[in-house]
Amino acid sequence: MELREHAEKQTDNGHEFFGGEVLPLLPLRGMIVFPYMVVPLEVGREKSVGALEDAMVHDRLILLSAQREAKIDEPQPEDIHKIGTLAEIKQLMKLPDGTIRVLVEGLSRMEIDAFVQEDPFYRVRVNTVEQEQAGNLETEALMRSIVEQFEQFNKISKKVSAEVLVALNAIDEPGRLADEIAAHMGLRMEDKQSILETINAEDRLSKVFEILTREIEISELEKKIHLRVRKQMEKAQKEYYLREQIKAIQKELGDKDDRAAEVEELRARIAELDLPDYVSEKALKEVDRLEKMPPMVAEAVVVRNYLDWLLALPWNVTTEDQLDVNEAERILDEDHYGLEKVKERILEYLAVCQLSKRLRGPILCLIGPPGTGKTSLAKSVARALGRKFVRFSLGGVR
Repeated sequence: MELREHAEKQTDNGHEFFGGEVLPLLPLRGMIVFPYMVVPLEVGREKSVGALEDAMVHDRLILLSAQREAKIDEPQPEDIHKIGTLAEIKQLMKLPDGTIRVLVEGLSRMEIDAFVQEDPFYRVRVNTVEQEQAGNLETEALMRSIVEQFEQFNKISKKVSAEVLVALNAIDEPGRLADEIAAHMGLRMEDKQSILETINAEDRLSKVFEILTREIEISELEKKIHLRVRKQMEKAQKEYYLREQIKAIQKELGDKDDRAAEVEELRARIAELDLPDYVSEKALKEVDRLEKMPPMVAEAVVVRNYLDWLLALPWNVTTEDQLDVNEAERILDEDHYGLEKVKERILEYLAVCQLSKRLRGPILCLIGPPGTGKTSLAKSVARALGRKFVRFSLGGVR
């Protein structure tokens, strides 16, 4: 039942409306309709279709309110925003698949006072919330500034036509100007709903101006990023084209470029060395990567250095340990005076290795200030075992 007991009010577009009326509700997913907007919608949910049919039977008025989460297929009352837009159905066409294509015009902001019906579709009691204020000089200055900002935004984004800009300049109502600009910007749902829920016209205008300023900064950054990426792509394409030309010329002349010769040499070295299978597989994979890289790329230098280091390692080259505790004690005493506890710990370690016939186990760690004999002790241990002494710094390695 429709209630028309309250005082008659007029919407922003001049439509007469009675506050406190009961209207069918159409929940919107992923979009918001502002006053003054004319928007096409496609409706397929059973409840939404029922709401549209009910509106067509009566006065073509319906409340459009956005869902809090677009993914919800059957929204409950708590899933729908309280502030929505009163709209008039301009056209309605039923499609063969059962969906409805409808053209609606936003009229005015409305607040849901209560849900009076949930099945077969939502009906809600609504109240008008528009509080249009007379403009002053400060408001007029803000309106001019926001139009200039929007024109600057459009130069970057190119989202609206010149006719829209002309129409915006003719608007003298602050609330309507804010709604029109918000409707023509690709804002997030949160920002759009925030603007819709800002009832005071001047506050709404300030909010749109703030959001518009932010969007201009983002658009300028996006433009800079696109220009930078395009320049990089053009440079890369030019380099690729020139390299392909050089390859074609060298092929005609029967020559090989430096990279091809380098890759061929690396593959030959890998084939000659007696590498373990997993090492050979990894090395060939890196050679393939190197072959595809442009010569001047920094990563190519890293890969080449890695391959040189990998192929320089003495794979499958081993030395036989000389595990003689007495000889080790003689060498340690010969090379160092004192350090009895340290030498005793080293000899204990060698004795265990001699008994177990393997050197796996705890790693000896020598700690002390510079110049106390750590390196020379390590050299003595290597000499006692008949091992080659190798020293490399781990400074900065974590």
